[in-house]
Amino acid sequence: MELFLAAAVGGLVMGLIYALVSLGLGLIWGVMDVINFAHAEYMMLAMYAMFFANRWFGLTPPGGLVVIVPFAFVAGVVTYRVLIRRVVQAPPVTQIFTTFGLLFFLRYLAFAAFGPNYRGIAWPAASGTVVIAGVPVGGEKVAAALAALATYALLHAWLQGTKTGKALQATAQNPVAALALGIEVERMYALAWGLSIATAAVAGVFLLPFYQASPTVADAFVLIAFASVVLGGFGSLLGPLVGGVAIGLIEGIAGTLLSPTFKLVFVFAAFLLVLFVRPTGLLGRETP
Repeated sequence: MELFLAAAVGGLVMGLIYALVSLGLGLIWGVMDVINFAHAEYMMLAMYAMFFANRWFGLTPPGGLVVIVPFAFVAGVVTYRVLIRRVVQAPPVTQIFTTFGLLFFLRYLAFAAFGPNYRGIAWPAASGTVVIAGVPVGGEKVAAALAALATYALLHAWLQGTKTGKALQATAQNPVAALALGIEVERMYALAWGLSIATAAVAGVFLLPFYQASPTVADAFVLIAFASVVLGGFGSLLGPLVGGVAIGLIEGIAGTLLSPTFKLVFVFAAFLLVLFVRPTGLLGRETP
């Protein structure tokens, strides 16, 4: 029982971290029906930004957050304005190849700028352990999990409580009707990209103290992020949260109690099973 509890708590914490990584991916998917294969590469760039903010200015993740996330938001808006808006109305295969091209551009830009070496930082304030339900968990991971919950809560409150947030929801539901109501759809799309990349930056900032940065670090998260969005449900803000937590729990419990070597096999087996029963995901809405 103690082993199961430890696996469940560890899986829950990692699941929240997966949910944070996948939040922006789900946002873009829900608003624009565009699959951004380069999403995790922005997380990687945020990890490098946090590394240099720590090395040059001594910033820890809370301080780095204040500096890096606004730049990430601007990077998301620029990405949409310069590249993505040209393919919004294009066939899905064109969108896929465009974001794939962006993925490789950002990755090899990182190789050229930073080299292949791994980079990490120490965060003394969070270096200890936090006891959750009698299970010790690394303080850095707990901080990242709390950042995930706070990010979801803030985004949900903004979407539900502001005029711009409601306009973004209207654009996601029906862009043609939103345009007829006077909503600037192009502006909403740019805003969605800015928010998406900003949330990826939050993930990168809080990952770095316990997961080292490299130009290929996104590979460890991109499939899990896509699986979290699809498993949780298309078009739902809480979908990536539910999907990420579900994947974290399956990975933690199955990996600990059955076989750590095949933990991802259990994750994707459960993923396929859920989609076989409910193709729209756990929280996705059935279309008539």
